[in-house]
Amino acid sequence: MNDLGTVLVLGLMFAPFTWRTALLAVACVAAFLLLPVVTPHLVNHYANRTAAFRTKWVLFILFGLGALALWSGSEAVLPAYIAGMVLASTLGTDSVFVRRLRTLTIGFLTPIYFLRAGSLVSVPALLSAPLAFLALFAGKVGTKIFGLYPVIGAFRKERNERCYYTLMMSTGLTFGTISALYGLNHGLVTQQQYSHLVAVVIGSAVVPTLIANAAFLPRHLLPRQVAVGPAADAEAVGARRQVETQESLEEG
Repeated sequence: MNDLGTVLVLGLMFAPFTWRTALLAVACVAAFLLLPVVTPHLVNHYANRTAAFRTKWVLFILFGLGALALWSGSEAVLPAYIAGMVLASTLGTDSVFVRRLRTLTIGFLTPIYFLRAGSLVSVPALLSAPLAFLALFAGKVGTKIFGLYPVIGAFRKERNERCYYTLMMSTGLTFGTISALYGLNHGLVTQQQYSHLVAVVIGSAVVPTLIANAAFLPRHLLPRQVAVGPAADAEAVGARRQVETQESLEEG
């Protein structure tokens, strides 16, 4: 929800507000009002008759509204965010379809987006100003940690838990790359500035996660069957061998 609100505000701030923007707004409102009504009927009639109908329907909506948004000078992610929220109650009840859609999104659509965003990063620009990267990274992660730690401390008293949740919530990737790419496409930032912004966003997604899992993982909250370490591995191997031995004796 936080990403959605920020993306919407960003789109409204830099939207050209021409007749194309008005047409996009009308089309989005009509689509968002009709989708919850039309989608269940289409799914009930065609889901078992046409191969992967629901996936095709979702892609049609996303690509259609996204193309209209780009044509109007806005950002394609704006209608995609809201369309996902509108269709969640209708299509999110089928766990099998959700897994298939997640595979399509994470395995196909997301890599294409991040490959495009990464291909515009200038490595020489990063190497020429490493201090700028460090300053931006410290500012991005530090301000999140400073704001999150006291709040999380009110709900989690154990030190490892506080640090773990704070670091995991200090990450950022999706909106950071979206806003940076938006700024580059609309001439709001240069390629050098874009390179530093994307590098900082990627660093803020990787570094806090690595530190949290390596140093502050709250192992006491993990279920016993997923406990990590050599002792747990040896216990799992012993139990598996015992079962295999018992099965072989029963077969004999």
